[in-house]
Amino acid sequence: MSAATSPDIEHRLPIVVLALGSWEQHGPHLPLDTDTVIIDTVVQTALMLLNDAHQQFLVAPTISISASDEHAGFAGTLSTGTAALQNAVVAICRSASWARGVCIVNGHGGNLDALSQIVSALDYENIAHSVWSLPGYTGADMHAGKTETSLMMHIAPHAVRTERIVDGNTDQWETLMPAMRDGGVRAVSPSGVLGSAREATADHGARVLDFYARHLAQHFTDAISRWSGEQT
Repeated sequence: MSAATSPDIEHRLPIVVLALGSWEQHGPHLPLDTDTVIIDTVVQTALMLLNDAHQQFLVAPTISISASDEHAGFAGTLSTGTAALQNAVVAICRSASWARGVCIVNGHGGNLDALSQIVSALDYENIAHSVWSLPGYTGADMHAGKTETSLMMHIAPHAVRTERIVDGNTDQWETLMPAMRDGGVRAVSPSGVLGSAREATADHGARVLDFYARHLAQHFTDAISRWSGEQT
C-alpha cells in the first residue's frame, strides 16, 4: 500500500506499521544507519511471510533518528532524546485516526524508555496500538557485536568494513547498565562495540533475520485478529 492515494485507503481501515530505527555509531565497522537498515528489512520480510494478508498494512516512513543519547561523544550520532521521540510517536499515532491501529516496531534499545511512556499515553487516550521490539535469543549481544554485524553481513555486506571489525566489551547487560546510565556507551567501550563482532557470520545473520521476521509476522497476525474490521 506504499503507493496508495488517500481515496485508495479511505474505506480499507489499514493497520499502520511505524518502525523506529536510529542514527548512531556502530563501532568502526558498521554504518550509522545500521538499526534502521535492520528493522526495515525485518518489517519487509515479516510482511512477505503474511502472503495476501500483508495488503492490510500500510508501512509509514521509518523514524531513523530516535533516542540515542547514550551514544553521545561518538562522531555521527544524532538523537531526538526520549521526550521528543515520545511526543512525535504519540502525535503520529493520534493522527492515524483513519486506521484500525498502529503497530510500533522498534529496532533500537535506546528507545525503550520512550516506548514505556508512549504506551502509557496511548492507553490513556484509548488509541489502538501495539509495540514490538527485536526479541532476544541465546547468544545475542547488545550493540555492533555478533548479532548486528551478522545481520548486516547478510542484509548489506557491502556496508560492513570487515577489515575494521573489533570485539568490544562483552560483559552482561546488567553489569554494564550502571556505568552506561552515568557515562553512556563510551564509558564502557571506547570502540563503541558491545559484544563479540569477530564471531559474526552472514549465515548467523540469515538465521537471526528469519527468527526476527517470523516473530514479527506473528505479532502482525495477532494485530489483524485484535483489530478485525470491514475490508473493502
